[in-house]
Amino acid sequence: MNKVILMGRLTRDPEIRYSQGEKATAVARYTLAVTKSFKREGEPDADFINCVTFGRSAEFAEKYFRQGIRIVVCGRIQTGSYVNKDGVKVYTTDIVVDEQEFAESKAASQNNAANYAGNNFSENKPVPSAAAGDGFMNIPDGIDEELPFS
Repeated sequence: MNKVILMGRLTRDPEIRYSQGEKATAVARYTLAVTKSFKREGEPDADFINCVTFGRSAEFAEKYFRQGIRIVVCGRIQTGSYVNKDGVKVYTTDIVVDEQEFAESKAASQNNAANYAGNNFSENKPVPSAAAGDGFMNIPDGIDEELPFS
């Protein structure tokens, strides 16, 4: 079974292209910054994972996805290789996205997108968002020691 579920923030706006031929199909490529659960000193706080989606999903990404928003994707890993112009074989790994969804409210997305614009994801932590009227509240930073579980 080849199934992947990821949640992360877009490192930049999706790149959209259209295939050639009678029926042009939209192809969207974007990179997700996925926070690592285990961090080592001196290493980045996130993995940067390349994603690709096609058709209506690509058109949706073009219309609604922007740098900094948090999304959830479901798909499969696809590996490949090609020979570049210097004659060197380059190996690729992409997530072919079957499903994609927003992982936070529109207000939180806009707030975080503004905070992340032009910044390096590994150097910034997400900014807590205000309550979005959904009945949930944010847990303040530094309260981890007071929680009865980890």
